[in-house]
Amino acid sequence: MIGQPSITVARVVPDVAGLDKQFDYEIPAQMRGDLVVGDQVRVQLHGRRVRGWVVAIGSPGADTPVDRLMPLLERVSQGPAADVVDLAEWAAWRWGSDRLRGLLTAASPLRRVAPVAQRPARPASPRAAPSDVRVEVHRTGPLRDPLQLVLDAARSGPTLAIHPSVSGARALGRRLQRAGRRVAVLPEDWSLAAEGVDVVVGARGAVWGPCPDLSTVVVLDEHDEALQEERSPTWHARDVAIERARRAGARCLLVSPVPTLTARVLADTTVEPATDEMRAGWPLVEIVDRSDEAPWKRSLVTSELIAALRSGARVACVHNVPGRARLLACRACRSLQHCTACDAAVGLDDDGRMVCARCGTQRPPVCSRCGSGAMATVRPGVTRLRDELEAASGRPVGAVTRSTTALADVDVYVGTEALLHRVRGVDVVAFLDLDAELLAPRYLATEHVLALLARAARLVGGRRPDSRILVQTHEPAHPVLAAVVAADPAQLDGPEEQRRRVLGLPPFGALAAISGDGAQAYAAECGLAGPGPSADVLVRAPSWSELADALRTPRPRGNRLRIEVDPVRR
Repeated sequence: MIGQPSITVARVVPDVAGLDKQFDYEIPAQMRGDLVVGDQVRVQLHGRRVRGWVVAIGSPGADTPVDRLMPLLERVSQGPAADVVDLAEWAAWRWGSDRLRGLLTAASPLRRVAPVAQRPARPASPRAAPSDVRVEVHRTGPLRDPLQLVLDAARSGPTLAIHPSVSGARALGRRLQRAGRRVAVLPEDWSLAAEGVDVVVGARGAVWGPCPDLSTVVVLDEHDEALQEERSPTWHARDVAIERARRAGARCLLVSPVPTLTARVLADTTVEPATDEMRAGWPLVEIVDRSDEAPWKRSLVTSELIAALRSGARVACVHNVPGRARLLACRACRSLQHCTACDAAVGLDDDGRMVCARCGTQRPPVCSRCGSGAMATVRPGVTRLRDELEAASGRPVGAVTRSTTALADVDVYVGTEALLHRVRGVDVVAFLDLDAELLAPRYLATEHVLALLARAARLVGGRRPDSRILVQTHEPAHPVLAAVVAADPAQLDGPEEQRRRVLGLPPFGALAAISGDGAQAYAAECGLAGPGPSADVLVRAPSWSELADALRTPRPRGNRLRIEVDPVRR
């Protein structure tokens, strides 16, 4: 209570999965003056000793039962700085959640870092006035080395560099060290980063890491889906980086060969490369026009692909359909095969069973209408294509999917888009059915295809006469394909912006996918409406702030709802 100044209270977020509440504890006299917001502490909670984070310190409120307050047991470790805790609270609101635990975990050291009685003072770095803070999009060629850009940023002061992959962040850290910079690679070097270095580098979670006197935030490959958290809250490292830079008065550089529309709209300026540099970074793109063919009558192994396979080149074939088949038809009665439980289309797994991707129901490969066991593959999967490619090339072929643990030592691969992240040093990347991505109903379909093509460009190593990207399509005049053939993805910027602006899609509106029992009822209670079955609803709002405020509506007790703000596959 206010009338008892001798009592100081710490509000704590317990490190307990599934518990989203915050609790007040009395700060013992010996901890006062040393304890700061963000510190990790140990507390008593329901008969257990658990860790937690201090998110606020102050006098007890008028309604606080002072006589029932339990004391903090121990100050365990340093944690995120107070400004990062405040940023986490903003992110929880922005992405429609009240869960701070996951965000604070990402911002904390992996191991205990001894708390200090007094934070060491550091000399102040020059700071830009808030009005001078700039968010810059740097469009680069696919082969542009990010090292020099990060080194240039570090000349202005401490720099935080975010890379989409853990391995890429570590490799960049080693190169920065060889260039003579003091570097901390997160999460392993958390305490070193907290002390202060030239560059703090890490994957997605590093956007929450310590970087005293932050001067510049650099987000590499801003277009990469790996920068978005899959668990709720589904925060995006790009947006967190922009907000963190804004609060710190720092610059924010968003770097990508195919920057997203969201990045371009949020940025103050876009830096374009020279035409020759952009053209040199994109390889030759060969379009295999299949518009005169009936899609269901011809194999995905075309004559152009066979020629590449038999040339002795190293070839990576991309097809986003795992298993043996995704769509089947009965040869006897010609009916497409559906799930007997939910009526979705069924595919064929590696073991030859019919499997529903929606509900998981399995059954033998027998037609549900006429009982025939003779099936035609309408959309083949990776396993089936491996057999076809081996027969066509006369060479062994390795299959790669997300679940593949080790790559086969071969020169020809076929797999899902995971292949683009696993294989190195190929001469030809062939997209066997890019139409499935070009014509997908997702509002981000254009950006997803550009990201795939940019990744392929890196694999084949730029514009060389013996390397190329091979695209098989029934839409040879599609604007995305025209842009990459011309090595000029920027020509898509205007039409894509106009389309989304007219439709009210992000960044000119906000989207969230709500799934689970009671999703429709909860969406209605929030004042949001959207199409979808009872277990999955897509909702819209005019802006992210309005969506965030609506999603603060208390959820039903015991609910299992999942809220995905900014869904990437919708």
